[in-house]
Order: sequence, then C-alpha cells, then structure tokens
Amino acid sequence: MKKRSHTCLLATTMASIVLLMMVLYGTINSQQPESSHFKHDYQLLGRPLFKLDTSWPKYPELFGGDVFAVAVNHHGEVVYVAQRGDTVPKILVFTTSGDFLMSWNTSTLEMPHGMFLADPTSSNPTLWITDVGNGPYGHCIKQYSPSGNLLQVLGTPGTAGTRLNPLQFDQPAEVFVHGSGEMYIVDGDGGANNRLIKLSKDLQVLWVHGEQGAGLAQLYIPHSVTVDDYQRVWVADRGNKRIQVFDAATGDWLASWGSCFTEDAPYSVRLTPDRKHLVVTQLNANQVSLLEAPPVGVVGQCRVVGVIRLPDDVKPHLVDVDQGTGALYVAEIGAGQAQKYVPFHQGGGPFY
Repeated sequence: MKKRSHTCLLATTMASIVLLMMVLYGTINSQQPESSHFKHDYQLLGRPLFKLDTSWPKYPELFGGDVFAVAVNHHGEVVYVAQRGDTVPKILVFTTSGDFLMSWNTSTLEMPHGMFLADPTSSNPTLWITDVGNGPYGHCIKQYSPSGNLLQVLGTPGTAGTRLNPLQFDQPAEVFVHGSGEMYIVDGDGGANNRLIKLSKDLQVLWVHGEQGAGLAQLYIPHSVTVDDYQRVWVADRGNKRIQVFDAATGDWLASWGSCFTEDAPYSVRLTPDRKHLVVTQLNANQVSLLEAPPVGVVGQCRVVGVIRLPDDVKPHLVDVDQGTGALYVAEIGAGQAQKYVPFHQGGGPFY
C-alpha cells in the first residue's frame, strides 16, 4: 500500500514539474519580440510556391513606421520601401540581398500610399508615389528620382478634386506605368473619387471609368492596378471585394472576379514574371493569395492555387514582384516591416 502511495506521489510530482515547465515555457515564449513572431510564423496553403527569406533585410530594425508600399528594380537589384511616421524617413532603400543602401525624406511627400518604379531598364529609373495626405502637398501623384529629388507632380497639391482637365485626385491609391509610357491610375483610397484613369505617354486622359457602385465597370475604393501582356487591365476593386478586368486599349469592361474574395477584399494585384499567377494581398485576412492567371482571350472564373497565411495583425497592404527572380516583396502595415518571399526551386529553376 505504501509502495502504491509512493508511486502516486511520484507521478503527481512529475506531472507538476511538467506543468510548471509548460507554464514557464509559455511565459518565456510569450515574451519573444513581435518581430520574431511576424518573421517566422506563417503557413503555406495549397501549392507551396514561395517561402519566406528570413535573412531579408539584414537590418530589420531600420523599419520605424507604418510600411505601406514596396517597389523593385530588378535590373539594379534595389528595393524601395515607403513608410509613414512623423520621425522616420519616408523611403528606405535596400539591395535585393538585404543590404541597406540609404534613406531619404522630403517635405513634399506627406502620406505615401502606392509606389511604382518606371523605366527599370533605363540608367535613370524613376519612382511614382501616390500621396493621400490632406496637407499642402497631398492628393497628388509624384515622380521622384531614386535619390529623392522631386521631378514632377500630377494633380493639384493640397486640393482634393474630381476634374480631369486639369487633373485632380482625391486620395489616389496606386499607379502603374506600362513599358509604352502609358499610365494607369486608381484614384479612390476612400476619397470622393472611385476612378480608373488611363493617361497617354504625354499625360493626356485617354479613357476613364469613374462611376461609384457595385455594377459592371463601376468601382468602389479601387486600390491597385496592373496590366498583363494581353492588354488587360486588372483592378483590385477593394470596396466591392472583387477584381475587375478591362481592355487596356479601349477601356471596355471584360470580366469580374468575386468568388475568391468572400472572406476579404483584394488590396494589391501584381503578376509573376512568367505571367502564370496573379499575386493578391488581403489585408484583413492576413494573407497573400496566388491566383491562376488566365491565358489570352479567356478570363473565366478566378482560382486560388496557393496561399501564404500570415499571423494575425500583420496586415499585408501592397506587394511588388521582382521580374527577374520572381521574389515577392510585401509591405505590412501591422507588422511595420516589408518581407521577402522567394520561389521554391524545382529542377534547378525558379517555380512560380
């Protein structure tokens, strides 16, 4: 009887020790810094097309504000990161391997939202940045040199408006500059305008979709735009939880995708270099989705082939894709950082 009591006591003691270790481990684990949690805790669902590059950037402590946008120059192997904050530089510049190059700030940029690198193959590419600020320089789209020199401004600085001649914007969300020099603008990050505008190379209005609503070709908070090789314009119609597709030449409506976005709206849309997948961020669902890109002449229905599921409150906002390597760079508002995802390799080559 004493032996049995001794055995029970030993078992109870061991269980208490295990429980204590679990509590201590949980306490220690819960005290790990947030950046570590964001950096490693992610899931791949569906086809594992990408994996996190935990070595990029080499100095993540340089992030100090709310990170809203990224832009990649794959020819120069440079990544630009736009952030907001009163005491932080608006633009951080890294190499694609993670080294920090420089930062720059300017009073002409109030609240950066979207960013696009134009003419990446030239010796002097430029950055287009949308500014949704309400101060004297807001409600505009600005072109900067890579070192931060202001080159030109589209819109009426400090004034929200609806006119097309001269151009006025109300919280412009993003811009895409085609290789031809033609520009596509989504104007409507919560402002009065809900427009998709195409400009010619000399910045003249070619066509516009500007009616707010949920009908075909109507928009509500258009948030991101890209153009494929088949002259189709893809718009993240955030307020309507769908992607809409238009003919780049005529502006005619082609299709709408909504079935992939029942959980959360698309915030950003980009294409992989092989044009097989659309990369879409969903901020409130904390995920980056890979959609099958349809071939020429066929849009059909959207189909998700893979998902990068991020921890809660990371809030992925806008994304850019390295057109050389296929790497994804994701701007994360909640985590206050940008992260890099690289394609899994299969048979010695990139698989994206």
